[in-house]
Amino acid sequence: MTTFTLSTGLASEEETDVLVLFASPGEEGPALLGEVNDVLRRRLLSALDAFRARGKADETTWVHGVEGTSAALTLVVGVGVAVAELDGERVRRAAGTAGRSLAGRGSACVVVPGPDWIGQVTEGLAMGAYSFEGYHGEKARAGKAERSPVGEVTLAGLPEGIDATDVRGTLRRAEILASGACWARDLVNACPNELFPVAFAQRVQDRVPEQVKVRLYDEEALSEEQCGGILGVGQGSVHPPRIVHLEYAPEGAKQRLSFVGKGITFDSGGLCIKPAASMVGMKGDMAGAASVAAAVAVIAELGLPVAVDGWLCLAENMPDGNAFRPGDVVTIADGTTCEVINTDAEGRLVLADGIVLASRRQPDVLVDIATLTGAAVVALGHRTAAAMSNRDDLRQEVVTVAGFCGEGIWPMPIPDEVMKDLESDVADRKHAGAREGGALFAAAFLREYVGKAADGESPIPWIHLDIAGPAFHEGSPYGYTLKGGTGFGMRTLVGLAQSRS
Repeated sequence: MTTFTLSTGLASEEETDVLVLFASPGEEGPALLGEVNDVLRRRLLSALDAFRARGKADETTWVHGVEGTSAALTLVVGVGVAVAELDGERVRRAAGTAGRSLAGRGSACVVVPGPDWIGQVTEGLAMGAYSFEGYHGEKARAGKAERSPVGEVTLAGLPEGIDATDVRGTLRRAEILASGACWARDLVNACPNELFPVAFAQRVQDRVPEQVKVRLYDEEALSEEQCGGILGVGQGSVHPPRIVHLEYAPEGAKQRLSFVGKGITFDSGGLCIKPAASMVGMKGDMAGAASVAAAVAVIAELGLPVAVDGWLCLAENMPDGNAFRPGDVVTIADGTTCEVINTDAEGRLVLADGIVLASRRQPDVLVDIATLTGAAVVALGHRTAAAMSNRDDLRQEVVTVAGFCGEGIWPMPIPDEVMKDLESDVADRKHAGAREGGALFAAAFLREYVGKAADGESPIPWIHLDIAGPAFHEGSPYGYTLKGGTGFGMRTLVGLAQSRS
């Protein structure tokens, strides 16, 4: 893991392997951001002109032996917009590009564009420098050393007289947040024969801080709670299901939030089996639970004054002779029955049980997060999640928080006409409908399991985040996003807790 230090001195005076600066585009060429000496600035601008660099987003320019710095190499990363248009996410992404580019280096000194961007630079660098250890043999691991994260980063160019305590607090928060995102990525990237439900639960127990209480619901406990949804999904696997309850309850907390995460550690589709090509990435069908686990850990490490419950609904969806079938009727934890239509729509069944258990604690806000539907990907692509809620104000709050955190979430409706599609001839409701509008149907289904608020009349404010698109990245890296698990949603959950604390 990369370590960070702060410096109020000029970056050109720091002993380091690589000097890193950011550049914005302009009509007369790129402009360098942050404090550097005049000689270095002139030399770099001349080099950028020679390389025809423009300061575009994700653009990197390496310059060797520049006068004005002791570093053998200088890296200039484009931010993509003029200084006046710079925002936190653009800084975060540019820093992520730097983090990726610095792989294998021992040290780097980064010129911060300004004191207001310390947190975003740290987050982006740490997430961009992420590298999944993987399962390579010893020989291959030795060859991967050149891809290991940069060892030490000095954030330089901070103004004299800046509040050191405040800056160190910002740095610490950013490091904790980035570490949480990287842990969520590790969980998503783990292979499914290693990270089955019981193993997932154990990893969480081992990782969360001591101020987080952990309770495991095994098969017996799930049966006592009538959690027929998750038991049905998991009955076809040799690896039994689990629900993990994480509780962080600091003294004086005025609000309680509940996060429910879908944790299908591998989704074959069950008896409604997926085509082989569609099954390849299904180790990542537990990304929602990974983000919830990481969010609760980060919130506790930050010491936020808000109570948080995390519910990880963990199961493996496999097609053996004991697997649940289309036409089965299962009983959810609230006592209602549900007709199974498609065993490949298993996520909403495990979430239904989790939402019921979470509702019993009457939180002020209940969030479920899941790689739930391909329909959400069709509608919004691979970089944007869908948000559906029983409260328009909550939906807008989460969308706003997500934007501030750098995660794209788009509001979607739950039309009244969808409710008719939930009707079943043999049970209280059915769990799957037509392919068209599938994300909206899934949200309508989940809404049925949200309990009553403390007043006993109104429903608990609830929002559903369908992260099927952005949870796993298959393409070329960009910014701080690499191929594989992204940890999407974790920062939004933490941001919501911060805004409510």
